[in-house]
Amino acid sequence: MIKAIIFDMDGVLVDSEPFNVEIERRQFELNHLSITEEEHHQYMGVASDVMWRKIALGHSLPIEIETLIDQNRTESILFFTEVNHIPVMPGLVDLLEQLTKKNYPMAVASSSFPEIIELILQRTGLRKYFQVVVSSQEAGKSKPEPDVFLLAAQRLGVNPQDCLVIEDSANGIKAAHAAGIRCIAFQGPGANPDHQKEADTVVKSFDQLSLLF
Repeated sequence: MIKAIIFDMDGVLVDSEPFNVEIERRQFELNHLSITEEEHHQYMGVASDVMWRKIALGHSLPIEIETLIDQNRTESILFFTEVNHIPVMPGLVDLLEQLTKKNYPMAVASSSFPEIIELILQRTGLRKYFQVVVSSQEAGKSKPEPDVFLLAAQRLGVNPQDCLVIEDSANGIKAAHAAGIRCIAFQGPGANPDHQKEADTVVKSFDQLSLLF
């Protein structure tokens, strides 16, 4: 029985993936990095600090890893503060209203920086729907490790097996299953269907998802 729902943020609640990709591309140029599209795509659903640690080691960058992580945090905050509009996924608010009326506890579990999660949720007006907000940085490990989902379930006060995760990335789906949580893949803009085959169910809209509750 589903007692609580945990949402990923980027690519699920908001169509922010193009923004994140642009921020990262700018930072690649800033640090004179040549990152292929294939390599870049491998980091979808991975926390930014983990991504930059891997890039710094893989490309032997003569820059402190913590400097790169702070640089990414600063660039991201600046971008999401100044961008005119952060698009919320179609049908999402109706679904959140429905789940709220049915008294489902809800959480956000994201690989983004804590400051970015709060900034996006506040700017989009979505923050009020979630009792718990957790980042991979708080959990200690990034997806595909299960830690962020396990921490979200713990803070919701619900056993992991009684939760449902809504994700879009392969890393997120793997993390949910590693936590023992059923996972529905949301096939939103930019999602690769080939990377969602391990999900328990795939939906193409939140209207479709609302029929499950």
